[in-house]
Amino acid sequence: MTEIIVVTSGKGGVGKTTSSASIATGLARRGHKVAVIDFDVGLRNLDLIMGCERRVVYDFVNVVNKEAGLKQALIKDKRYDNLYILAASQTRDKDALSQDGVERVLNEIKAEGFDYIVCDSPAGIEKGATLAMYFADQAVVVVNPEVSSVRDSDRVLGLLASKTRKAEQGERMKEHLLLTRYSPSRVAAGEMLSIADVEEILGLKAIGVIPESQDVLSASNSGEPVITNTASDAAQAYDDAVARILGEQRPMRFTQAEKKGFFTKLFGG
Repeated sequence: MTEIIVVTSGKGGVGKTTSSASIATGLARRGHKVAVIDFDVGLRNLDLIMGCERRVVYDFVNVVNKEAGLKQALIKDKRYDNLYILAASQTRDKDALSQDGVERVLNEIKAEGFDYIVCDSPAGIEKGATLAMYFADQAVVVVNPEVSSVRDSDRVLGLLASKTRKAEQGERMKEHLLLTRYSPSRVAAGEMLSIADVEEILGLKAIGVIPESQDVLSASNSGEPVITNTASDAAQAYDDAVARILGEQRPMRFTQAEKKGFFTKLFGG
């Protein structure tokens, strides 16, 4: 049975595509057959983060419009044989996607025996975003711990509860909160919302807390999902989040500010 996971947010620039790439890679690393789809038509970025931009010949819109077959458009990841990428088009607009076309492509992917389909949604609440979430079984809502990001994500939660197939069938989608760019020291200084603040406002429990890290930008620039850099705190936090999505119990790490030692306090730093 294929599980469809949409990775979504109300605000742009919160780390949604980075999260989609790492979640898909993390699932594949655990032996699952995974397809990750870029729904951000016109603003293609997933292929860059996955390091396959030069291998894109056909894209999602080509398959939706029957201009290419699914097997022609799916790109096999160079790191994992059970991970595939379906890139977005850079030359079309959001109207190139239709609900019937998206459903047909998702059904074709399911028929190929995939365990998970990860849908990298565009930000906001326009057509591409609503199509990305419509057929989903689970949603990962990516939020930065700041007021504007939380407020916009609250609107997305409203759509998940009302504008999806599960909602139409009277079912509740499984929703997960993923906090990104979290800085315990800034929380302690009152410059950022705490995990408890965001959970209370949105009424969701955090499935993962990704610390603010230069490793995320470095990984994106080198075409590697950050989860592959196993020495990085961000990579370990993404791995924890994937484990929790799969039902494992793990303690939440990287959520406390480091306490300064005596000599650091004495001499500064």
